[in-house]
Amino acid sequence: MYKKKGLFITFEGIEGSGKSFQSKKLYQRLKSMKISAILTREPGGTRNAERIRNILLEDYFHKNRKEQFDKYTDTLLYLAARNEHIQGKIKPALYKKKIIICDRFIDSTTAYQVFGKGVNKNLVKAIHKYTLGNIKPDLTFILKVNINKALQRLKKRKKKNRYDKFSKKFYQKVQKAFMKIAKTNKKKYIILDTSKDIKDTESIIYNKIKRFI
Repeated sequence: MYKKKGLFITFEGIEGSGKSFQSKKLYQRLKSMKISAILTREPGGTRNAERIRNILLEDYFHKNRKEQFDKYTDTLLYLAARNEHIQGKIKPALYKKKIIICDRFIDSTTAYQVFGKGVNKNLVKAIHKYTLGNIKPDLTFILKVNINKALQRLKKRKKKNRYDKFSKKFYQKVQKAFMKIAKTNKKKYIILDTSKDIKDTESIIYNKIKRFI
């Protein structure tokens, strides 16, 4: 059994990179090994955070709609959902020394809102100072993908939200942001190329976390 301190693992990447798929695969593997783990996501993870998620992912940027959320309103909603997630799920799970596998976390806010949409990074940092405390991921997998490949995957999705409908240029900008973030701490960030649907990606991810188990 897993008896060490709580472990916080996050998966980051643009839409179509395979992060949700790989996070589920890791969770299923740990569960089969009787290791205490939870799988969660952002925005969302708790009842209140999921309610905010529904507002965020609604396609209110439709061209025919006259009124749209300002980018700062958008960002503040994400941060509000994160606070609910931290208080309602992440903190309690870490206290119980569980392994947390999270589909997106703070790096997505930096990549999408700060680099992608031009939101002031100091605003995000200031709010995180009060909401995160000392909580931060122990390990982050950033899944890199060929943009054309990602767009092909998105076309196949039966259920889409507004984040599946951005331009190719925007996805390129966000992915570059993720690569820049990864360079800040090479021990914490692990970049994996998922462009070719490599079957052993799941094993690579598991092998990277084995030392924590």
